[in-house]
Amino acid sequence: MKKLLLVLLLLLIVIFIGLVINTLLFPFAKTKKNDAQAFQPMNNDSILSRLAGGIKIPSVSNGDPNLFVYAPFDNFKQYIAASYPLIHQQLEIYTVHSYGLVFKLKGSNSNLLPLLFLSHYDVVPPGSAEIKNKSEHVFRPSDKPLPPVSTIAEDWDYAPFSGAVADGRIYGRGTLDMKGMLFSLLEATQKILRDEQRPQRDIYLAFGFDEEVGGELGASKIAADFKRKGLRFEAVYDEGGLILEKGSVNGIHSDVALIGCAEKGFLSLKLKVKGLGGHSSMPPSETAIGKAAVIMQRLEEQQMKPMISPLIQRFFQQIGGSMPFISRLAIANRWLMEPMLLAQLTKNHSTNALVRTTTALTMMKGSDAPNVLSPEVEFVVNFRLLPENTIQEVQAHVKKATAGFDVEIEQVDNAREASNVSPSDTKAYQMMEASIRKLYPDLIVTPYLTVGGTDAIKYQELSKNIYRFMPIKINHSEQQSMHSTNEYISIENYMKMIAYFYYIMRNYDDQIPSSK
Repeated sequence: MKKLLLVLLLLLIVIFIGLVINTLLFPFAKTKKNDAQAFQPMNNDSILSRLAGGIKIPSVSNGDPNLFVYAPFDNFKQYIAASYPLIHQQLEIYTVHSYGLVFKLKGSNSNLLPLLFLSHYDVVPPGSAEIKNKSEHVFRPSDKPLPPVSTIAEDWDYAPFSGAVADGRIYGRGTLDMKGMLFSLLEATQKILRDEQRPQRDIYLAFGFDEEVGGELGASKIAADFKRKGLRFEAVYDEGGLILEKGSVNGIHSDVALIGCAEKGFLSLKLKVKGLGGHSSMPPSETAIGKAAVIMQRLEEQQMKPMISPLIQRFFQQIGGSMPFISRLAIANRWLMEPMLLAQLTKNHSTNALVRTTTALTMMKGSDAPNVLSPEVEFVVNFRLLPENTIQEVQAHVKKATAGFDVEIEQVDNAREASNVSPSDTKAYQMMEASIRKLYPDLIVTPYLTVGGTDAIKYQELSKNIYRFMPIKINHSEQQSMHSTNEYISIENYMKMIAYFYYIMRNYDDQIPSSK
């Protein structure tokens, strides 16, 4: 018995040594230290004023075509034309479905595939939160910048469509999502024209007007127009990932630039659960709402199987070198420790979304009176699909959860499969990394899975290189303001975003990018 225990102990020691060696030899990306000073663009009052004016236009989209108010979108088109006369003089500009905006900057070499940059100019409603300062026409670009907010705001510092410039920030709905990116693309394009350094490739800008409600009339129709014209693109750049500040990712003591190389799919199902209706004084042993509760519990407790996809493995490979040794040990030895690694990842809602098709119960409807048993209870469950799962697989998963009950299952909203996964070893990706490092020399750059939806997915027939990234460094509280209260972008972030896009446009074919 002692010999057996000794053999087992020796075996465990050998296995542990092997795990440590694997960890030490695992090809984690090295954190790149750069002694170069980060490029600091100069503030420009005219540039800030143009964005502020665009924020003042309340271009709120609506999913109901009958309630869509187009007047602000007409105003926005006119504002862009008046604000960027040089662009309107020198670029080919046209609309698709009246409000989809396309700009084409002709390059010097028609044999090269063009670049496509996306954004959208619709915004979500501002909500009804209180406004602290209702002053109009606030423009103080020389204010000393306030530090980033550290809590999620309950009020607006300035009105959501004020476009106020104060405290080192531009305030208003759309500053982050997505007018800030749209105007930065226009500013970068205008600088290209003023420099009289025309790029080799054609550059396209495509701006949708209904991304927040699905993009079916904007991006979808623009993509269809490109397809009819036989266009293919070297790369497509859209929103998605961000630069997370140091400390935002547990165990990572560095800023992290998350480049979305794919995005999750989307499926919402309405389940109608049948039961016996009647008066609550004589209830049956099982009510419709009780049956619905059983199904909902099954869906939450028996979710889709988690997995570490090749994209997320690449993500861990990039960030793992900066993580504690125990985390590196688990990542480097997945063959043994993957169950433990997944158990840890699924405990946190942010990392859980990276490793599984998520399940979210979102809506429910039953009886309209407290003493009436509804013969039918309906609820909606929303799934965000990993690229490794399909809509058909999720539907089969839901059917299994409803076994034994009388249930109708109906698809609601616009379902979509997860996107293709774009490679991270391309020039298009390398140009992004090179541009990021010009602005932020010391950070981790990594491929990532975008968990939300973007217009980019509409263009995947037109390019194999589609990347989702907005080059702004923000914390969690700032990120939460995008569809909530007190949305703002710092002047520094905005000016750096212009510099980021200018670098890619200007240098794409003039040098071989280096990430060193």
